Amino acid sequence: MAKAMLFLSTIIWGSSFFILKNTLDEMPLYFILSIRFLVGALLLFLVGCKNWKKLNKKYLWAGGITGVFLALAYITQTIGLQYTTPSKNAFLTTFYCILVPFFCWGVTKKAPDKFNLVAAVVCLTGIGLVSLGSDDIGFNFMGDGMTLICGIFYALQIVAVELWGKDMDVILYTAFQFFAAFIICFAGFLLFEEAPASISLSAIGSLAYVSVFATTLAFLLMNVGVKYASASSSSLILSCEAVFGVLFSILFYPDEHITPRIVCGFVVMFIGIVINETKLSFLRKEKVKV
Repeated sequence: MAKAMLFLSTIIWGSSFFILKNTLDEMPLYFILSIRFLVGALLLFLVGCKNWKKLNKKYLWAGGITGVFLALAYITQTIGLQYTTPSKNAFLTTFYCILVPFFCWGVTKKAPDKFNLVAAVVCLTGIGLVSLGSDDIGFNFMGDGMTLICGIFYALQIVAVELWGKDMDVILYTAFQFFAAFIICFAGFLLFEEAPASISLSAIGSLAYVSVFATTLAFLLMNVGVKYASASSSSLILSCEAVFGVLFSILFYPDEHITPRIVCGFVVMFIGIVINETKLSFLRKEKVKV
């Protein structure tokens, strides 16, 4: 059930890439993120009001630290999206699936096994086949560099949830993450931006979607999933958001088409997930039978 929640969150996030790209044309970065995290925090505080009796200092500091990682991840990813393609942004973000096993190793002293490492590399290869085309060759710091940095912060956020989320109420923990992220983003808005003079109905609809679904619901599902699954497995499943990002682009943009390269990428990613989840135990069983 936990892994199904993780997959559902990746589908929601995958649908948000092209929606957010269009929204950035009308609204500034910190304004969008402030609204997203404020809506998410308020909704979850309302939903979790019955659990306030569980509140203690750990929710404040753990939620605050995790929220800082979350805010920095979103800020750097959204800056990157302004200077690179949605597909490349989605691909480079999944750099975290390589980092999470090593960050967990540093925190828990439990080394990743060879299957975790091989699976991460295989999945990253598959994501590259799906996401990247000839137009995505090349590197620029503001687009690609900032997106890679966001992968570091996403990895830290996943590890933080793995480390602190086990014995906390997920709704309250997520709400405090959002509130901490809102404070950072709202400060950025006050310092660097002005409110948009006008906002179209389509932009309002897009902002509502990414606030309620791609922020509140998706992160709640992710935090529940990471709580009950390992961080390494969670990061690989979550990396599928790049694949769903491409699929939604194909569905909603007439210029996007399924190609043999994309199909190969799906197959390679599936192989990577199988390696991680099974440790190829079915092959060892076959050898024993022989």
